[in-house]
Amino acid sequence: MKIFIWLGIIILLIFCLAANSKEKSPVYFTSDISPAGVLHVFNSLDTEFTGKTGIKVHFGEDGNQNFIDPELLKPLVEKLNASFIETNVLYRSKRRITESHIDLAKEHGFGYAPIDILDSEGEKELSVKGKYFDKIYVGTHLDNYDNLVIVSHFKGHGLAGFGGAIKNVAMGLAAIPGKMAMHASSMPVYKASRCISCGMCVSQCPVNAITLDPLVIDMDKCIGCGMCIGTCPTSTMRVPWGSTDNNVFNERLVEYASAISQHYPAVYINLLINISKDCDCSARAASPFIDDIGILASRDIVALEKASLDLVNKAYGHDDTFSAVNGTSGKDQIEYAEKLGLGNSSYQLIDLDK
Repeated sequence: MKIFIWLGIIILLIFCLAANSKEKSPVYFTSDISPAGVLHVFNSLDTEFTGKTGIKVHFGEDGNQNFIDPELLKPLVEKLNASFIETNVLYRSKRRITESHIDLAKEHGFGYAPIDILDSEGEKELSVKGKYFDKIYVGTHLDNYDNLVIVSHFKGHGLAGFGGAIKNVAMGLAAIPGKMAMHASSMPVYKASRCISCGMCVSQCPVNAITLDPLVIDMDKCIGCGMCIGTCPTSTMRVPWGSTDNNVFNERLVEYASAISQHYPAVYINLLINISKDCDCSARAASPFIDDIGILASRDIVALEKASLDLVNKAYGHDDTFSAVNGTSGKDQIEYAEKLGLGNSSYQLIDLDK
């Protein structure tokens, strides 16, 4: 009788272990940092695209030296007959206005393919159910694409810890109101004494929340879209950057990435090159702090981010590299993304060089 009881317990334990085990997501890796290497990891995903393809990249801030070399992507773009896609940024920059954003992209070498600023003709609202958001905003042009390839430069970020595929989807595909919502816990802050009464903010405000002489923003009307921040020539309006702590910011990134991915499925490529502590949004980004590592690709965004972070940690010799180099850990991105079901942190690294 005892034998049958023990057999039953063993079978139950085996069943529980099997139920709780996770099938590892494949992540493909090559140390060949070249156009052929990019194409190799993409082809390993065995993806058959039909229709129109958008390749999401970061064109690099004016003055930034660490952004992805566009020549690395050329064979992939040609293979897919793809367009480069981006959205305008929240802060004052050449990348804030569509025309100058495209000009900068061309100046940085991305002009060999069509360049589509997704929110150049406005944004669309998507209903979601999240901890932080019940709606998100993306550029209207996103609906023009049947396939998305998210190509991300994996590097540091002062607020997020690191910026990879999750941030590239969330912040990179969000329209201005979405960027504002992820960054700040309150409406724009402003210093009236800086105002020169040029009226540019008034003309850009979509809800008529701004009046001049003296400058006042009606916070009951303000929707936090950030249009006044980007258009003000004297930086009178500012994003209240410090109003959101790091963990909340990362969770907001993940919620945006999760919502966007549900509506617009994609495959993902991370380039572990020019790994600085700073984002490509920085015009004066610090030099890389470790040598280049390689290129990774996966259909699972969480597995890709975890593999990328593990490789950086191994190369730097630290279990939380970005916390060490810029004071912020990005590991909570991965943890929250897995919690939301965005992907699986358990992965199998498939070395294509072997």
